[in-house]
Amino acid sequence: MRTVKQLLRPERLRQVPEQFSWVDQALVQRHFIDRCEARAAALYLFLITVADAQGLSYYGEPTLAKRLHLNPEELAAARQQLIDIELIAYQAPLYQVLALPGTAPRAPASTPTQAPQTTRSRNGPARLAQILDQMGRRRARL
Repeated sequence: MRTVKQLLRPERLRQVPEQFSWVDQALVQRHFIDRCEARAAALYLFLITVADAQGLSYYGEPTLAKRLHLNPEELAAARQQLIDIELIAYQAPLYQVLALPGTAPRAPASTPTQAPQTTRSRNGPARLAQILDQMGRRRARL
């Protein structure tokens, strides 16, 4: 018998949140989660939830231990496991959630064929129309 895929609670359909936070599916697909004990997985979930757009968080050990119901030794062991698996970096009190190994974007090489750099205007990031206009002008000069 085939299971029909349907929303169980449509009123609770997940939406992409305004704040920056996500879980990379490669965590499961590439078996990183299989290498974590439950305490390490809980710490990782907490860190990816509270991290900023650069993956940085600076929750202190007492707060993390309390929020995750861990004693200091359990927290240290969970943190070390995540470091060993290369999911986080840590330099007290700063944590950085890392791109999963093998998924980090490469730094662009400086070559003449490189895509044009965009600059910020006084009002913030460049708009898509500005970027396309810059590209068109540069292409016309070639």
